[in-house]
Parts: sequence; structure tokens; C-alpha cells
Amino acid sequence: MNPRIAFVAAPVLTFTYGVIRILDGLDGSRGPGLAWTTGHLAFIGALVFFAMTFHEIRRLAGRGRLATGLVAAGYIGITTLIAQFTIDLVVGFRSADHAAMDVMFDQVQSVPGVQQVVYGFGPLLFFVAQIGLVLQLAIQRRVKAWMPVLVIADVLVPFVEKDLMPLGAACLLISFLALARVSRASRPAGGRHRVDESAVPAAA
Repeated sequence: MNPRIAFVAAPVLTFTYGVIRILDGLDGSRGPGLAWTTGHLAFIGALVFFAMTFHEIRRLAGRGRLATGLVAAGYIGITTLIAQFTIDLVVGFRSADHAAMDVMFDQVQSVPGVQQVVYGFGPLLFFVAQIGLVLQLAIQRRVKAWMPVLVIADVLVPFVEKDLMPLGAACLLISFLALARVSRASRPAGGRHRVDESAVPAAA
């Protein structure tokens, strides 16, 4: 798949999840139901595309040890987030109402290690990798300095207020569109990878 598609799809699907999440909560509770299921499927799709963007950013960064380590951490984070959202989907399918969901979530999260790995430390690796990879490109002067600022904004906004997730995703889309241009400029017309040690032009 063309990596430029992933740079667009990841933030767009994240934005979609954020909007659906807001709509799902208008009645005072979230899930179960169509909005819960659709939103979670959208974010799982976003995570798949994020994995593709990590792979491409590693290439742009030169495939060094730091970039490789960050991507590995990112993949672990993506895996735990997919596990988390899959649990959410299963709980939603098996619950008649929100109260039943709360009971089932308590049962799942009481399993040793699940709360710490799937809902705690694991997902943080995804955000650390996302910031670290773009910062590395900025330090290498392959992207402009404003790009990591937008990525950091996307990461931090949901921790402040989850309903602001669409705003964060919009910031991410702006930065990822610039990354898509850098990715395209780094490849010759034939589609084969250009040697990575040369300077990839920074996004305007």
C-alpha cells in the first residue's frame, strides 16, 4: 500500500472515532450499541494505518537503532491498544446495557496484568513512539520544527479532555500531510526507495 494513504487514513479514522465517541455520549453514557461498535472499529483501523506510518517514518529517519527501537515500542503499544479496543467490542456485544458493561469490564480488568499492560503501560508506548519518531525527523532536519508540536498536541489533548480528540486528530492530519509530502519526495518516480543517508527535503 502507498504509505501516503496511511498518513491520511490514520488521523482521519482517529477523528472519526473522536466524533462518534462524542455522539455516543450525548445520552449520558457510552455503549453498547452501533455508535460504540462503529467508533471502536474506526480506531482499530486507525491503529493499523499508524503501524504503516511508523514503518515509513523509520525509513525516512534512516533505519537506525533509535528509530528501530521506537518503532518496536510503537508496535507493542499498537498491539495493546488493539487488544484494549477488542475487549471493548466484545464487552459491548455481550452486554445488554451500560451497567452490564461496567460489571464485565470490572471482571476483565481484575485479571492479573490486564489493567497494567492493556490499559496502562502498553498504550503509552504508542504515544511515546509517535512523538519520538517525529522528533527524530525534526532533529535530523528532515521535517520542520512545527511538525512535532502538532503531533505532541494530538497526543496530549485527549489526556486533558477526551472530547477534544477530534481537534487533536486535526492537528495530526496537518502534520501527517506534510510527512506524506516528505515521503513522496524521498522516493524516485519508479517507487523504489531512495538511499536514506541523503538529506530528505523538509516539509514546507
